[in-house]
Amino acid sequence: MITIHQKGNFEKLDSFFERCLELFKMGELDKYGERGVKALADATPKDTGLTADSWSYEIVRTENYTSIIFNNSNLTKMGVPVAILLQTGHGTGNGGYVQGIDYINPALKPVFQQMADEAWREVNK
Repeated sequence: MITIHQKGNFEKLDSFFERCLELFKMGELDKYGERGVKALADATPKDTGLTADSWSYEIVRTENYTSIIFNNSNLTKMGVPVAILLQTGHGTGNGGYVQGIDYINPALKPVFQQMADEAWREVNK
């Protein structure tokens, strides 16, 4: 038989999570959204530059989470985001295939890492 005894409370853990939530309620995410848009624009393969110039972001807040969503408004005639076609690859009209280029993930990785590092420093104050 296994018996578990516990003493104390979760005040420190609750306080830690409250500080984490406050970071994302204070509007701090705008700077990461702007950094992400710049990183994506710089990393996007350029022909005309339209796809690179079409990046934007939005911050979505709910009771349970906060997200930064990156969007690209340059669409094909069929309504497919050109940025996704560049990322994943696509077929051509004459039966060929254009290999994708993973440019989104490497562009956003340093932005997300910086966000995590700054949040961790703030929470540990």
